[in-house]
Amino acid sequence: MEYELKSARYLARETLARAVTPGSTVVDATMGNGHDTLFLSEMVGKGGKVYAFDIQPEALASTERLLKEYGIEDRAELILAGHERMAEFVKEPARAIVFNLGWLPGGDHSVTTRWETTRTAVESALNLLQPMGVLIICVYPGHPEGSVEREQLTKMLAGLSNREYNVLHERFLNATEGAPECFTIQKQRTAR
Repeated sequence: MEYELKSARYLARETLARAVTPGSTVVDATMGNGHDTLFLSEMVGKGGKVYAFDIQPEALASTERLLKEYGIEDRAELILAGHERMAEFVKEPARAIVFNLGWLPGGDHSVTTRWETTRTAVESALNLLQPMGVLIICVYPGHPEGSVEREQLTKMLAGLSNREYNVLHERFLNATEGAPECFTIQKQRTAR
């Protein structure tokens, strides 16, 4: 079987597939049309829990339909709130947290994630992450707010202690300008 190096998002999914175990608590910080929520719900199994956030009612409705189609809607709590409010809803350590920044695919491009709320959400995610858990943040620098998010995330994550976190920045060097990039952060076993 051939292996094809497809995209930074594909590599992020590969990491999630290895990190998430049945029974895990995980977070989809940007539910969108529900594809990451579905993937995570399948990974956590019947005993697991997915918390999924979005500010747009159409994202929640789309995700709910998708989960019902697969018969696994009971594995996810869909929350109509911004990702910056994650700590209000998630009270237990998370095995994985995923952000797919930007706008709702097929939606209004003026409704997009913004650095001010993303920063708060990432700070919460780092605190909620259990030791050896992974935080994946995919960013789309091809639009102005996405470019700001990439620049600020790079600064923020580069400043994390390497005694507490391993931080990887994945991007294709020969891709078109603005292609998606992903940050993968793993909390060390010894992190507080």
